[in-house]
Amino acid sequence: MIVLDAGTTWSKIIEKSSSFMKDYSSFMLKEENGCKYYVLPSQKLNDINFKFDKATGHMSRNLLNDKNNYENEVIALIKGFQSKITDDNSIILDMGSRDSKWAMFKNGNFKDLDWNTSCSSSTGATVEMLLKFYNVKPENLEFNNEKYIITCGIFGLEKIMDDISKGTTPKIAISKFIHGIAYNAWAFAKKPEKLYLSGGFCENKCFLHSLNKYCEAVPLGRFLLCEGLLV
Repeated sequence: MIVLDAGTTWSKIIEKSSSFMKDYSSFMLKEENGCKYYVLPSQKLNDINFKFDKATGHMSRNLLNDKNNYENEVIALIKGFQSKITDDNSIILDMGSRDSKWAMFKNGNFKDLDWNTSCSSSTGATVEMLLKFYNVKPENLEFNNEKYIITCGIFGLEKIMDDISKGTTPKIAISKFIHGIAYNAWAFAKKPEKLYLSGGFCENKCFLHSLNKYCEAVPLGRFLLCEGLLV
């Protein structure tokens, strides 16, 4: 069994009891409970010469053995979340490279969801581009109590460049931008007291510190959608 969460920039793969990914060992993050976990640039999917058993995410249908085994991203998110968490009243937010989505549960039952696919102010690709452009490593970012009020990713970039031109270091400017993204994420998820988090931002300490200013943030890692495909 091998499953795929194909993101716009990064793809997550879980391989269970198979060896299709042997040529991609450099992208393996961990091996746990008989499963191997991979994160690789999505453009690498063009080079893979086998088909997946189940998949979700952007442009993944053509990579399946059987296209009927494609899963909607929100459904995969919900299944993965419920396989790990038994909190009856909870909300899970998944933040990817180009979109964000959440699902809410009340008394153990699904209640509501939302999916933002159009605003780059709440996505990871903008942050990745900023880090690369200004040569800043994500582990060097520190929480900043100030934040940019971000209503659009483009306007956020303008504020960053203006501040840097006035002498603010890129590290501080990007940290303020990430704080703004964290605030937007919390507001988008209806301002809960506790928020479970899925996606690449789980590995961004600056983002987690910023989000914890507004709620209790519980990161569940980058593979939650893949884990939903295994349920």
